[in-house]
Amino acid sequence: MMGLRVVFLIENMSFPKDPRVRQEAAALRRQGAEVSVICPKGTRGVDSSSFETIDGIKVYRYSQPWQGTGATSYFLEYLWAIVCTFGLLLRVFLRDGLDVIHAANPPDVLCLTALPFLLFGRKFVFDQHDLCPELVNSRMAKSTLVRAIFLFFERISYKLAALVIVTNQSACEVASTRGADAKKLRVVRNGPDLDVFVDVHAVPELKNGLRYLALYVGTLAPQDGVERILKAASHIVYQRGRKDVTFAIVGDGDSLESLEAMALGLGLDHLVSFPGWLDGPDYLSYLATADVCLAPEPPDEFNHKSSFIKLTEYMCYGKATVSFDLLESRRTLGPAGVFVERDDTNAFGDAILDLLDDPDLRRDLGEIARKRLRTDFQWELSRKALIDAYEAILKKSRLF
Repeated sequence: MMGLRVVFLIENMSFPKDPRVRQEAAALRRQGAEVSVICPKGTRGVDSSSFETIDGIKVYRYSQPWQGTGATSYFLEYLWAIVCTFGLLLRVFLRDGLDVIHAANPPDVLCLTALPFLLFGRKFVFDQHDLCPELVNSRMAKSTLVRAIFLFFERISYKLAALVIVTNQSACEVASTRGADAKKLRVVRNGPDLDVFVDVHAVPELKNGLRYLALYVGTLAPQDGVERILKAASHIVYQRGRKDVTFAIVGDGDSLESLEAMALGLGLDHLVSFPGWLDGPDYLSYLATADVCLAPEPPDEFNHKSSFIKLTEYMCYGKATVSFDLLESRRTLGPAGVFVERDDTNAFGDAILDLLDDPDLRRDLGEIARKRLRTDFQWELSRKALIDAYEAILKKSRLF
């Protein structure tokens, strides 16, 4: 793979904020590939430079003036992303050359930027992080037309790709029934890199003087269901009468401001903190300190088929997790999870308290989680799957 020129495309997140692309790019760089990334600039002044080199990876960023909340704003966001991404791809192609365009969805329309380069024999890799037709239904009112549009671009992406990468078995099954060639299809799971997720000491100060810390990490978007944590916290505090639990919601996204306003409206602002998007030791300290971790994604079609990076990061630190009963979450957590069967925030809050009040159960579930992570879900296993998948397409190509 020495000298292979790979360009990653991201639209919904900046780099290196996207943990999956960060790990994939580093894995290919480690194999000798020349790696570039094209993505939007970050929000709130983070990752705001137009160009920089990070660990040998060239990062090209563009400004994104639109953020999708409805059909019109999504159209403008995606149209602008296509124009900017293609322009930067052309720049990389003319300046450094490229062999593989590796597009990480959402959205699936990034395949359009690769089309002209495929005419010159370049290869397209479709890295399907999310099932976009299901995702759009979870974020907006269901629309047969909108779903048909997203299904169309998903099929185009499958057809153009020399390699289709998915994150779990559910996505693999969906892809195989919606047009992906089984010979091109590979599962590369999300998982923490044990060289990065090292043991750190707990920081009691993060509990704000209280006995317990309940933790959520990840994006703050409508489909993530983080408002359910606030409703569960309200139940814990005002119906169960518990004043010994603090909640940390670590992350950033479209819903941050509304969640902060909701916490204030529920009278929880003194018990719920929003540290923002963290990385490095600050982030790991929260994982090490938490007494229980939370996965509030509601049971819908999209979430049932999704694998959440946060779950394996919780497992890496030996934490018991409260989750709604989702198919892929159950496949990931296994016996290390406590599952709430229905979309009931009071039941979610009760499950949190049951775990906090049973230290032996938390310890046992945490040990199961840590062992399960190292056996089945650590990044080294996924890294090998990614490299094997790339080597399979390289053998078929006259370019490499």
